[in-house]
Amino acid sequence: MRTVKGKTDHVVVVGAGLAGLSTALRLAGAGRKVTVIERESVPGGRNGLLNKEGYAFDTGPTVLTMPDLIADALNCVGEKLEDWLELIPLQPLYRAFYADGSQLDVHANTAQMEAEIEKVIGADEAAGYRRYVDFVTKLYKYEMNDFIDRNIDTPFNLLTPNLARLVALGGFRRLAPKVSQFLKDPRTQKVYSFQAMYAGVSPQQALAIYAVIAYMDSVNGVFFPKGGMHAVPRALAGAAEKHGVTFKYNTTVEKIEKQGSRASAVVTNNGERIECDVVVLNPDLPVAWRDLLGKTPLSIKRLNYSPSCVTILAGSSKSYDHLAHHNIHFGESWDGVFDELIKKRTLMTDPSLLVTLPSKDDPSLAPKGKHSYYILFPTPNLDADIDWKKMKNVYRDQMYATMEERGYTDFADSVEVEHITTPLEWEAMGMERGAPFASAHTFFQTGPFRPRNMAKGFDNVVFTGSGTQPGVGVPMVLISGRLAAERIVGPVK
Repeated sequence: MRTVKGKTDHVVVVGAGLAGLSTALRLAGAGRKVTVIERESVPGGRNGLLNKEGYAFDTGPTVLTMPDLIADALNCVGEKLEDWLELIPLQPLYRAFYADGSQLDVHANTAQMEAEIEKVIGADEAAGYRRYVDFVTKLYKYEMNDFIDRNIDTPFNLLTPNLARLVALGGFRRLAPKVSQFLKDPRTQKVYSFQAMYAGVSPQQALAIYAVIAYMDSVNGVFFPKGGMHAVPRALAGAAEKHGVTFKYNTTVEKIEKQGSRASAVVTNNGERIECDVVVLNPDLPVAWRDLLGKTPLSIKRLNYSPSCVTILAGSSKSYDHLAHHNIHFGESWDGVFDELIKKRTLMTDPSLLVTLPSKDDPSLAPKGKHSYYILFPTPNLDADIDWKKMKNVYRDQMYATMEERGYTDFADSVEVEHITTPLEWEAMGMERGAPFASAHTFFQTGPFRPRNMAKGFDNVVFTGSGTQPGVGVPMVLISGRLAAERIVGPVK
Protein backbone atom coordinates (compact mmCIF):
# COMPACT_ATOMS: atom_id res chain seq x y z
CA MET A 1 0.00 0.00 0.00
CA ARG A 2 1.30 3.46 -0.94
CA THR A 3 1.69 5.85 1.97
CA VAL A 4 2.72 9.48 2.41
CA LYS A 5 6.50 9.75 2.44
CA GLY A 6 8.40 11.91 4.91
CA LYS A 7 7.26 13.67 8.06
CA THR A 8 3.57 13.30 9.07
CA ASP A 9 3.53 14.93 12.54
CA HIS A 10 0.99 17.70 11.84
CA VAL A 11 -1.98 17.03 9.58
CA VAL A 12 -4.44 19.67 8.40
CA VAL A 13 -7.85 18.27 7.50
CA VAL A 14 -9.83 20.60 5.23
CA GLY A 15 -13.54 20.07 5.89
CA ALA A 16 -15.34 18.60 8.91
CA GLY A 17 -17.62 16.29 6.94
CA LEU A 18 -18.10 12.74 8.19
CA ALA A 19 -15.05 11.56 6.22
CA GLY A 20 -12.86 14.38 7.56
CA LEU A 21 -13.99 13.66 11.11
CA SER A 22 -13.37 9.93 10.69
CA THR A 23 -9.86 10.73 9.42
CA ALA A 24 -9.16 13.17 12.28
CA LEU A 25 -10.17 10.67 14.98
CA ARG A 26 -7.93 7.96 13.54
CA LEU A 27 -4.97 10.32 13.18
CA ALA A 28 -5.42 11.63 16.74
CA GLY A 29 -5.54 8.04 17.96
CA ALA A 30 -2.26 7.41 16.12
CA GLY A 31 -0.61 10.33 17.95
CA ARG A 32 -0.65 12.96 15.22
CA LYS A 33 -1.33 16.65 15.80
CA VAL A 34 -4.51 17.40 13.83
CA THR A 35 -6.11 20.70 12.81
CA VAL A 36 -9.54 20.62 11.16
CA ILE A 37 -10.61 23.70 9.18
CA GLU A 38 -14.33 24.03 8.43
CA ARG A 39 -16.05 26.88 6.56
CA GLU A 40 -19.39 26.40 8.37
CA SER A 41 -20.09 27.14 12.03
CA VAL A 42 -20.79 23.46 12.80
CA PRO A 43 -19.25 20.13 11.77
CA GLY A 44 -20.98 17.78 9.32
CA GLY A 45 -20.39 19.02 5.76
CA ARG A 46 -23.23 17.54 3.68
CA ASN A 47 -24.58 16.13 6.94
CA GLY A 48 -25.60 19.67 7.88
CA LEU A 49 -28.06 21.31 10.23
CA LEU A 50 -30.71 23.99 9.73
CA ASN A 51 -32.48 25.57 12.69
CA LYS A 52 -35.56 27.57 11.71
CA GLU A 53 -38.43 28.83 13.87
CA GLY A 54 -38.21 26.03 16.42
CA TYR A 55 -37.57 23.28 13.87
CA ALA A 56 -34.23 21.45 13.56
CA PHE A 57 -33.70 19.97 10.11
CA ASP A 58 -31.01 17.65 8.78
CA THR A 59 -29.96 19.04 5.42
CA GLY A 60 -28.19 15.95 4.06
CA PRO A 61 -28.43 12.19 4.62
CA THR A 62 -31.41 10.93 6.63
CA VAL A 63 -30.74 7.18 6.57
CA LEU A 64 -28.18 5.83 9.05
CA THR A 65 -26.86 2.29 8.62
CA MET A 66 -23.80 0.39 9.86
CA PRO A 67 -23.38 2.23 13.22
CA ASP A 68 -20.43 -0.08 13.97
CA LEU A 69 -18.41 2.19 11.67
CA ILE A 70 -19.14 5.18 13.94
CA ALA A 71 -18.18 3.06 16.95
CA ASP A 72 -14.96 2.07 15.19
CA ALA A 73 -13.96 5.71 14.58
CA LEU A 74 -14.69 6.64 18.23
CA ASN A 75 -12.82 3.57 19.45
CA CYS A 76 -9.63 4.93 17.83
CA VAL A 77 -9.43 7.46 20.68
CA GLY A 78 -10.78 5.08 23.32
CA GLU A 79 -14.36 6.40 23.28
CA LYS A 80 -17.58 4.37 23.30
CA LEU A 81 -20.48 5.00 20.95
CA GLU A 82 -23.11 4.82 23.70
CA ASP A 83 -21.39 7.67 25.60
CA TRP A 84 -21.83 9.98 22.60
CA LEU A 85 -24.95 8.90 20.73
CA GLU A 86 -28.35 7.43 21.47
CA LEU A 87 -29.39 5.35 18.46
CA ILE A 88 -33.00 4.29 17.92
CA PRO A 89 -33.44 1.16 15.75
CA LEU A 90 -36.23 2.00 13.30
CA GLN A 91 -39.22 -0.30 13.09
CA PRO A 92 -40.04 -0.60 10.22
CA LEU A 93 -36.88 0.46 8.40
CA TYR A 94 -39.02 1.81 5.55
CA ARG A 95 -42.69 1.80 4.63
CA ALA A 96 -43.09 1.32 0.88
CA PHE A 97 -46.24 2.54 -0.87
CA TYR A 98 -47.09 1.37 -4.38
CA ALA A 99 -49.19 2.70 -7.25
CA ASP A 100 -51.69 -0.17 -6.87
CA GLY A 101 -52.52 0.97 -3.32
CA SER A 102 -50.60 -1.81 -1.56
CA GLN A 103 -47.89 -1.18 1.01
CA LEU A 104 -44.99 -3.19 2.39
CA ASP A 105 -43.15 -2.64 5.66
CA VAL A 106 -39.45 -3.42 5.38
CA HIS A 107 -37.89 -5.14 8.40
CA ALA A 108 -34.29 -6.11 9.17
CA ASN A 109 -35.42 -9.26 10.97
CA THR A 110 -35.62 -11.84 8.17
CA ALA A 111 -38.37 -13.95 9.79
CA GLN A 112 -40.49 -10.82 10.29
CA MET A 113 -39.85 -9.68 6.71
CA GLU A 114 -40.61 -13.12 5.34
CA ALA A 115 -43.97 -13.04 7.14
CA GLU A 116 -44.69 -9.52 5.79
CA ILE A 117 -43.93 -10.56 2.19
CA GLU A 118 -46.01 -13.74 2.55
CA LYS A 119 -48.95 -11.68 3.89
CA VAL A 120 -48.80 -8.95 1.21
CA ILE A 121 -47.55 -10.91 -1.83
CA GLY A 122 -47.39 -14.66 -1.19
CA ALA A 123 -45.38 -17.64 0.06
CA ASP A 124 -43.29 -18.11 -3.10
CA GLU A 125 -42.07 -14.51 -2.94
CA ALA A 126 -41.25 -14.90 0.76
CA ALA A 127 -39.12 -17.94 -0.06
CA GLY A 128 -37.38 -15.96 -2.82
CA TYR A 129 -36.68 -13.18 -0.32
CA ARG A 130 -35.01 -15.68 2.03
CA ARG A 131 -32.71 -16.80 -0.81
CA TYR A 132 -32.01 -13.13 -1.67
CA VAL A 133 -30.92 -12.42 1.93
CA ASP A 134 -28.54 -15.38 1.72
CA PHE A 135 -27.14 -13.92 -1.53
CA VAL A 136 -26.57 -10.36 -0.22
CA THR A 137 -25.12 -11.67 3.07
CA LYS A 138 -22.48 -13.64 1.14
CA LEU A 139 -21.93 -10.64 -1.12
CA TYR A 140 -21.21 -8.44 1.90
CA LYS A 141 -18.89 -11.03 3.43
CA TYR A 142 -16.81 -11.43 0.25
CA GLU A 143 -16.84 -7.74 -0.66
CA MET A 144 -16.27 -5.79 2.54
CA ASN A 145 -12.64 -6.49 3.43
CA ASP A 146 -11.18 -6.90 -0.07
CA PHE A 147 -13.15 -4.36 -2.12
CA ILE A 148 -14.63 -1.69 0.18
CA ASP A 149 -12.66 -1.38 3.42
CA ARG A 150 -9.27 -1.36 1.73
CA ASN A 151 -6.91 0.99 -0.09
CA ILE A 152 -6.61 -0.14 -3.70
CA ASP A 153 -3.60 1.07 -5.70
CA THR A 154 -4.04 -1.12 -8.78
CA PRO A 155 -6.64 -3.56 -10.17
CA PHE A 156 -4.14 -6.33 -9.34
CA ASN A 157 -4.88 -5.67 -5.64
CA LEU A 158 -8.29 -7.22 -6.31
CA LEU A 159 -6.86 -10.62 -7.28
CA THR A 160 -7.89 -12.42 -4.10
CA PRO A 161 -9.89 -15.61 -3.44
CA ASN A 162 -12.91 -13.40 -2.70
CA LEU A 163 -12.84 -12.05 -6.27
CA ALA A 164 -13.40 -15.58 -7.57
CA ARG A 165 -16.20 -16.04 -5.01
CA LEU A 166 -17.86 -12.79 -6.12
CA VAL A 167 -17.63 -13.80 -9.78
CA ALA A 168 -19.14 -17.21 -8.99
CA LEU A 169 -21.90 -15.55 -7.00
CA GLY A 170 -22.80 -13.32 -9.96
CA GLY A 171 -21.62 -10.08 -8.34
CA PHE A 172 -20.42 -8.63 -11.66
CA ARG A 173 -23.69 -9.19 -13.51
CA ARG A 174 -26.32 -6.43 -13.63
CA LEU A 175 -28.26 -5.72 -10.46
CA ALA A 176 -31.88 -5.75 -11.73
CA PRO A 177 -31.67 -9.15 -13.51
CA LYS A 178 -29.82 -10.60 -10.51
CA VAL A 179 -32.47 -9.38 -8.07
CA SER A 180 -35.19 -10.81 -10.36
CA GLN A 181 -33.63 -14.28 -10.02
CA PHE A 182 -34.84 -14.23 -6.41
CA LEU A 183 -37.70 -11.72 -6.34
CA LYS A 184 -40.43 -12.00 -8.98
CA ASP A 185 -42.87 -9.30 -7.80
CA PRO A 186 -42.19 -5.71 -8.97
CA ARG A 187 -42.86 -4.44 -5.43
CA THR A 188 -40.07 -6.41 -3.79
CA GLN A 189 -37.78 -5.83 -6.77
CA LYS A 190 -38.18 -2.08 -6.30
CA VAL A 191 -37.66 -2.04 -2.55
CA TYR A 192 -34.48 -4.15 -2.80
CA SER A 193 -32.91 -2.36 -5.75
CA PHE A 194 -33.79 1.35 -5.34
CA GLN A 195 -30.56 1.72 -3.32
CA ALA A 196 -28.68 1.78 -6.65
CA MET A 197 -29.82 5.42 -6.85
CA TYR A 198 -27.42 6.17 -3.95
CA ALA A 199 -24.63 4.90 -6.19
CA GLY A 200 -25.79 7.15 -9.02
CA VAL A 201 -26.79 4.40 -11.42
CA SER A 202 -30.01 2.63 -12.33
CA PRO A 203 -30.66 -0.94 -11.11
CA GLN A 204 -30.55 -1.97 -14.77
CA GLN A 205 -27.07 -0.44 -15.14
CA ALA A 206 -25.59 -1.14 -11.68
CA LEU A 207 -23.44 -4.15 -10.98
CA ALA A 208 -24.98 -6.74 -8.67
CA ILE A 209 -22.21 -6.03 -6.13
CA TYR A 210 -24.21 -2.88 -5.28
CA ALA A 211 -26.85 -5.09 -3.70
CA VAL A 212 -24.44 -4.76 -0.76
CA ILE A 213 -26.14 -1.39 -0.06
CA ALA A 214 -29.44 -3.25 0.34
CA TYR A 215 -27.65 -5.52 2.83
CA MET A 216 -26.34 -2.53 4.78
CA ASP A 217 -29.82 -1.17 5.41
CA SER A 218 -32.52 -3.75 4.72
CA VAL A 219 -30.71 -6.65 6.41
CA ASN A 220 -28.33 -4.97 8.86
CA GLY A 221 -30.86 -2.34 9.99
CA VAL A 222 -31.59 1.40 9.87
CA PHE A 223 -31.11 3.64 12.90
CA PHE A 224 -32.04 7.16 13.92
CA PRO A 225 -29.82 9.19 16.26
CA LYS A 226 -31.65 11.12 19.01
CA GLY A 227 -31.25 14.76 18.05
CA GLY A 228 -31.32 13.97 14.32
CA MET A 229 -28.63 12.86 11.90
CA HIS A 230 -26.55 15.91 12.80
CA ALA A 231 -25.94 14.28 16.20
CA VAL A 232 -23.43 12.01 14.40
CA PRO A 233 -20.94 14.71 13.28
CA ARG A 234 -21.46 16.53 16.60
CA ALA A 235 -20.45 13.34 18.44
CA LEU A 236 -17.42 12.65 16.22
CA ALA A 237 -16.22 16.27 16.48
CA GLY A 238 -16.79 16.32 20.24
CA ALA A 239 -14.74 13.17 20.75
CA ALA A 240 -11.99 14.45 18.43
CA GLU A 241 -11.80 17.77 20.30
CA LYS A 242 -11.67 15.94 23.64
CA HIS A 243 -8.61 14.08 22.35
CA GLY A 244 -6.66 17.12 21.21
CA VAL A 245 -7.90 17.84 17.67
CA THR A 246 -8.07 21.59 17.01
CA PHE A 247 -11.15 22.84 15.13
CA LYS A 248 -11.29 26.16 13.30
CA TYR A 249 -14.92 26.85 12.29
CA ASN A 250 -16.18 29.69 10.07
CA THR A 251 -12.85 29.44 8.29
CA THR A 252 -12.25 28.71 4.60
CA VAL A 253 -9.01 27.37 3.13
CA GLU A 254 -8.28 29.50 0.08
CA LYS A 255 -4.87 28.25 -0.94
CA ILE A 256 -2.47 25.36 -0.46
CA GLU A 257 1.19 26.34 -0.60
CA LYS A 258 3.55 23.90 -2.28
CA GLN A 259 7.32 23.40 -2.00
CA GLY A 260 8.56 21.03 -4.67
CA SER A 261 6.17 18.10 -4.69
CA ARG A 262 4.89 18.67 -1.14
CA ALA A 263 2.11 20.81 0.28
CA SER A 264 3.75 22.91 2.98
CA ALA A 265 0.96 25.09 4.39
CA VAL A 266 -2.67 26.13 4.01
CA VAL A 267 -3.75 29.76 3.85
CA THR A 268 -7.21 30.71 5.13
CA ASN A 269 -9.65 33.48 4.23
CA ASN A 270 -8.61 35.47 7.31
CA GLY A 271 -4.98 35.45 6.22
CA GLU A 272 -3.78 32.78 8.63
CA ARG A 273 -1.02 30.53 7.33
CA ILE A 274 -0.90 27.08 8.91
CA GLU A 275 2.20 25.01 8.23
CA CYS A 276 1.69 21.26 8.09
CA ASP A 277 3.23 17.97 7.03
CA VAL A 278 0.15 16.49 5.34
CA VAL A 279 -3.09 17.92 3.95
CA VAL A 280 -6.30 15.84 3.88
CA LEU A 281 -8.99 17.24 1.58
CA ASN A 282 -12.63 16.46 2.41
CA PRO A 283 -14.38 18.80 -0.10
CA ASP A 284 -15.93 17.18 -3.18
CA LEU A 285 -12.91 15.71 -4.97
CA PRO A 286 -13.19 17.50 -8.35
CA VAL A 287 -13.84 20.81 -6.56
CA ALA A 288 -10.83 20.23 -4.29
CA TRP A 289 -8.63 19.58 -7.34
CA ARG A 290 -9.81 22.69 -9.15
CA ASP A 291 -10.12 25.20 -6.30
CA LEU A 292 -7.34 24.11 -3.95
CA LEU A 293 -4.80 22.21 -6.04
CA GLY A 294 -5.22 24.51 -9.04
CA LYS A 295 -5.73 21.92 -11.76
CA THR A 296 -8.11 19.26 -13.02
CA PRO A 297 -6.51 16.04 -14.27
CA LEU A 298 -8.01 14.55 -17.43
CA SER A 299 -9.31 11.56 -15.46
CA ILE A 300 -11.32 13.95 -13.27
CA LYS A 301 -12.61 15.95 -16.26
CA ARG A 302 -13.98 12.72 -17.75
CA LEU A 303 -16.05 11.70 -14.70
CA ASN A 304 -19.77 11.08 -15.09
CA TYR A 305 -21.98 12.23 -12.23
CA SER A 306 -24.94 10.79 -10.36
CA PRO A 307 -28.42 12.22 -10.64
CA SER A 308 -29.19 15.01 -8.20
CA CYS A 309 -32.32 15.70 -6.17
CA VAL A 310 -34.57 18.46 -4.91
CA THR A 311 -35.29 18.40 -1.20
CA ILE A 312 -37.90 20.30 0.76
CA LEU A 313 -37.41 20.66 4.50
CA ALA A 314 -40.92 21.46 5.71
CA GLY A 315 -42.23 22.39 9.13
CA SER A 316 -45.89 21.45 9.16
CA SER A 317 -48.94 21.43 11.41
CA LYS A 318 -50.19 18.21 9.74
CA SER A 319 -49.66 14.64 10.84
CA TYR A 320 -50.64 11.45 9.03
CA ASP A 321 -51.35 8.22 10.87
CA HIS A 322 -50.24 6.00 7.97
CA LEU A 323 -46.60 7.13 7.96
CA ALA A 324 -43.46 5.44 9.27
CA HIS A 325 -40.15 7.27 9.87
CA HIS A 326 -38.95 6.67 6.28
CA ASN A 327 -41.61 6.41 3.57
CA ILE A 328 -40.91 5.50 -0.05
CA HIS A 329 -43.64 6.20 -2.57
CA PHE A 330 -43.09 4.29 -5.80
CA GLY A 331 -44.82 5.39 -8.99
CA GLU A 332 -46.04 2.93 -11.60
CA SER A 333 -42.99 3.69 -13.74
CA TRP A 334 -39.66 2.19 -12.68
CA ASP A 335 -37.28 1.61 -15.59
CA GLY A 336 -38.79 4.79 -17.07
CA VAL A 337 -37.83 6.85 -14.00
CA PHE A 338 -34.15 5.99 -14.36
CA ASP A 339 -34.32 6.45 -18.11
CA GLU A 340 -35.66 9.98 -17.60
CA LEU A 341 -33.17 10.90 -14.86
CA ILE A 342 -29.99 9.41 -16.34
CA LYS A 343 -30.38 9.02 -20.12
CA LYS A 344 -32.90 11.70 -21.11
CA ARG A 345 -31.90 14.06 -18.26
CA THR A 346 -35.46 15.17 -17.69
CA LEU A 347 -37.68 15.44 -14.63
CA MET A 348 -39.67 12.36 -13.61
CA THR A 349 -43.14 12.20 -15.19
CA ASP A 350 -44.27 9.52 -12.71
CA PRO A 351 -42.18 10.28 -9.62
CA SER A 352 -40.87 7.99 -6.93
CA LEU A 353 -40.01 9.89 -3.77
CA LEU A 354 -38.80 9.63 -0.18
CA VAL A 355 -40.56 11.32 2.74
CA THR A 356 -38.80 11.15 6.10
CA LEU A 357 -40.49 12.21 9.33
CA PRO A 358 -37.72 12.70 11.94
CA SER A 359 -40.06 14.26 14.52
CA LYS A 360 -41.94 10.93 14.67
CA ASP A 361 -39.09 9.43 16.73
CA ASP A 362 -37.75 12.66 18.23
CA PRO A 363 -40.51 15.23 18.88
CA SER A 364 -37.86 17.72 20.10
CA LEU A 365 -36.99 18.41 16.43
CA ALA A 366 -40.23 20.37 15.95
CA PRO A 367 -42.35 22.72 18.09
CA LYS A 368 -44.96 21.01 20.27
CA GLY A 369 -47.73 19.49 18.17
CA LYS A 370 -45.86 20.22 14.89
CA HIS A 371 -43.84 17.96 12.58
CA SER A 372 -40.67 18.16 10.53
CA TYR A 373 -40.61 16.57 7.07
CA TYR A 374 -37.71 15.81 4.75
CA ILE A 375 -38.99 15.34 1.20
CA LEU A 376 -36.66 14.13 -1.56
CA PHE A 377 -37.40 13.88 -5.29
CA PRO A 378 -34.55 12.59 -7.52
CA THR A 379 -33.77 14.91 -10.46
CA PRO A 380 -31.09 15.08 -13.15
CA ASN A 381 -27.86 16.87 -12.21
CA LEU A 382 -26.74 20.17 -13.77
CA ASP A 383 -25.72 18.45 -17.02
CA ALA A 384 -29.45 18.63 -17.84
CA ASP A 385 -30.91 21.62 -19.63
CA ILE A 386 -33.11 22.77 -16.72
CA ASP A 387 -33.17 26.40 -15.54
CA TRP A 388 -33.51 25.85 -11.80
CA LYS A 389 -33.82 29.58 -11.10
CA LYS A 390 -37.10 29.51 -13.02
CA MET A 391 -38.05 25.94 -12.08
CA LYS A 392 -37.47 26.07 -8.32
CA ASN A 393 -40.95 27.25 -7.30
CA VAL A 394 -42.66 25.52 -10.21
CA TYR A 395 -41.15 22.19 -9.20
CA ARG A 396 -41.93 22.77 -5.52
CA ASP A 397 -45.60 23.10 -6.49
CA GLN A 398 -45.34 19.91 -8.57
CA MET A 399 -43.79 18.10 -5.59
CA TYR A 400 -46.62 19.17 -3.30
CA ALA A 401 -49.20 18.17 -5.93
CA THR A 402 -47.59 14.70 -6.19
CA MET A 403 -47.68 14.37 -2.40
CA GLU A 404 -51.37 15.31 -2.38
CA GLU A 405 -52.00 12.51 -4.91
CA ARG A 406 -50.02 10.06 -2.75
CA GLY A 407 -52.10 10.62 0.39
CA TYR A 408 -50.69 13.78 1.97
CA THR A 409 -54.02 15.59 2.04
CA ASP A 410 -53.79 19.40 2.32
CA PHE A 411 -50.05 19.16 3.04
CA ALA A 412 -49.06 22.28 1.06
CA ASP A 413 -51.47 24.44 3.09
CA SER A 414 -50.04 23.12 6.36
CA VAL A 415 -46.43 24.16 5.69
CA GLU A 416 -45.25 26.88 8.10
CA VAL A 417 -41.50 26.70 7.45
CA GLU A 418 -39.86 25.69 4.19
CA HIS A 419 -36.32 25.29 2.86
CA ILE A 420 -35.79 24.10 -0.72
CA THR A 421 -32.53 22.76 -2.16
CA THR A 422 -32.20 22.27 -5.93
CA PRO A 423 -29.13 21.15 -7.92
CA LEU A 424 -28.12 24.84 -8.10
CA GLU A 425 -27.93 25.05 -4.31
CA TRP A 426 -26.04 21.75 -4.11
CA GLU A 427 -23.51 23.21 -6.55
CA ALA A 428 -23.20 26.40 -4.48
CA MET A 429 -22.44 24.18 -1.47
CA GLY A 430 -19.45 22.77 -3.35
CA MET A 431 -20.85 19.70 -5.10
CA GLU A 432 -19.71 19.26 -8.68
CA ARG A 433 -22.61 19.31 -11.21
CA GLY A 434 -24.96 19.88 -8.27
CA ALA A 435 -24.74 16.14 -7.53
CA PRO A 436 -24.82 15.35 -3.79
CA PHE A 437 -24.24 11.64 -4.60
CA ALA A 438 -20.90 12.54 -6.31
CA SER A 439 -19.53 10.75 -9.37
CA ALA A 440 -21.62 7.76 -10.44
CA HIS A 441 -20.56 4.21 -9.57
CA THR A 442 -20.34 2.95 -13.11
CA PHE A 443 -17.91 0.06 -13.66
CA PHE A 444 -15.04 2.36 -14.66
CA GLN A 445 -15.69 4.67 -11.68
CA THR A 446 -15.74 1.92 -9.06
CA GLY A 447 -13.07 0.25 -6.93
CA PRO A 448 -9.60 0.65 -8.48
CA PHE A 449 -11.04 2.88 -11.23
CA ARG A 450 -12.57 5.42 -8.82
CA PRO A 451 -10.42 8.54 -8.26
CA ARG A 452 -7.54 7.60 -5.95
CA ASN A 453 -7.25 9.07 -2.49
CA MET A 454 -3.65 10.21 -3.05
CA ALA A 455 -3.27 13.30 -5.22
CA LYS A 456 -1.04 12.66 -8.21
CA GLY A 457 1.82 15.19 -8.31
CA PHE A 458 1.77 15.72 -4.53
CA ASP A 459 3.66 13.56 -2.06
CA ASN A 460 1.50 14.47 0.93
CA VAL A 461 -2.05 15.38 -0.19
CA VAL A 462 -4.76 12.81 0.55
CA PHE A 463 -8.45 12.89 -0.41
CA THR A 464 -11.34 11.61 1.68
CA GLY A 465 -15.10 11.61 1.12
CA SER A 466 -17.62 10.31 -1.40
CA GLY A 467 -15.65 11.32 -4.52
CA THR A 468 -12.83 8.89 -3.79
CA GLN A 469 -12.65 5.23 -2.73
CA PRO A 470 -14.80 3.46 -1.67
CA GLY A 471 -17.64 5.84 -2.63
CA VAL A 472 -21.00 7.34 -1.72
CA GLY A 473 -23.10 7.02 1.43
CA VAL A 474 -22.59 7.45 5.17
CA PRO A 475 -20.93 4.02 5.68
CA MET A 476 -18.64 4.54 2.68
CA VAL A 477 -17.43 8.01 3.71
CA LEU A 478 -16.72 6.83 7.26
CA ILE A 479 -14.61 4.04 5.73
CA SER A 480 -12.93 6.55 3.40
CA GLY A 481 -11.76 8.36 6.55
CA ARG A 482 -10.00 5.21 7.70
CA LEU A 483 -8.46 4.68 4.26
CA ALA A 484 -7.17 8.28 4.22
CA ALA A 485 -5.66 7.88 7.70
CA GLU A 486 -3.96 4.65 6.64
CA ARG A 487 -2.28 6.49 3.76
CA ILE A 488 -0.62 8.66 6.42
CA VAL A 489 0.10 6.35 9.36
CA GLY A 490 -0.19 2.87 7.85
CA PRO A 491 -2.87 0.31 8.84
CA VAL A 492 -5.02 1.54 11.74
CA LYS A 493 -6.28 -1.19 14.04
